[in-house]
Amino acid sequence: MRRKSREVKIGDVIIGGDYPIALQSMTNTKTEDVEATVKQIRELEKAGCDIIRCAVPTMEAAEAVAEIKKGISIPLVADIHFDYKLAIAAVENGADKIRINPGNIGSKDRVQAVVDCCREHRVPIRVGVNSGSLEKELLEKYGGVTAEGLVESALDKAALIEEMGYRELVISIKSSDVRMAIRAHERIADQTDIPLHVGITEAGTVLTGSVKSALGLGVILYQGIGDTIRVSLTGEPVKEIQVGKEILRTLGLRKGGIEVVSCPTCGRTQIDLISLAEQVEDLVQTYDDKECKVAVMGCVVNGPGEAKEADIGIAGGIGEGLLFRHGEVIKKLPEDQLLAALKEELDRM
Repeated sequence: MRRKSREVKIGDVIIGGDYPIALQSMTNTKTEDVEATVKQIRELEKAGCDIIRCAVPTMEAAEAVAEIKKGISIPLVADIHFDYKLAIAAVENGADKIRINPGNIGSKDRVQAVVDCCREHRVPIRVGVNSGSLEKELLEKYGGVTAEGLVESALDKAALIEEMGYRELVISIKSSDVRMAIRAHERIADQTDIPLHVGITEAGTVLTGSVKSALGLGVILYQGIGDTIRVSLTGEPVKEIQVGKEILRTLGLRKGGIEVVSCPTCGRTQIDLISLAEQVEDLVQTYDDKECKVAVMGCVVNGPGEAKEADIGIAGGIGEGLLFRHGEVIKKLPEDQLLAALKEELDRM
């Protein structure tokens, strides 16, 4: 059962409650470079990103938010460290949400100034805590970085902002340790109704990061915990969206889009199945409006039958291949025409 959290509006996206889990990523361009940042965000939008976060380390970056917003269609979150003036400037320039750690913003008066600005512009605040930002007192109290410490730190910071009269909050508690992240989310889930942004921070490269994120996010989301997610990868941000979508679809938490299944190759494989499967995966990214299963098989003899649960599929042999639906062959084709035939069939569906 999905954890019940309060609803928070970020631009035109609502999270929490019964709203779908939103998929986020973060730009790796210089935010001050408006053209490059807008270009990357549009690529992420096309891939299925719901909310985008941009680093705001300078006043120039904060002011660039206004121009970036003109060129994109999804909500923008300004990521702030240390300087409360940057948080205020980002909000005044149109950020739809800000991400801060009140502990490194400075005095209570400075936090209050940020909260007052966000209240005036109706901009939510994401309170972010991770393993590297845990306070010295909590490190001493718990004997190092622990799930309990992360939860206590986040709840204390959220309580500070709520005491200042503002409830439009999101909490993120991130760790690069998958088991610690799971324990932390299990502990915080029943202690607050604030929406939770979930991710495994510093997860690693596309391979290791995808595995760690799938395990961590999978366990957390399966328990009904989480209102937005980000898969953090050392790689192109679009990969984060692709992996995140697959995690949500696999758990039945995101509808639409095409699922690709493919055989693992064996000695009977007579085509370049790995390349073909990768091309099919790239192809189906543009079909978010369709919902079906596509199979890519490496054997024309057994492939169609083994993939009969697929709505449509292709199987390759020596120089030729088959197009099939639910295991039934509908067309025999030269190998180099398989991808085009699959696209044509998907366009018809």
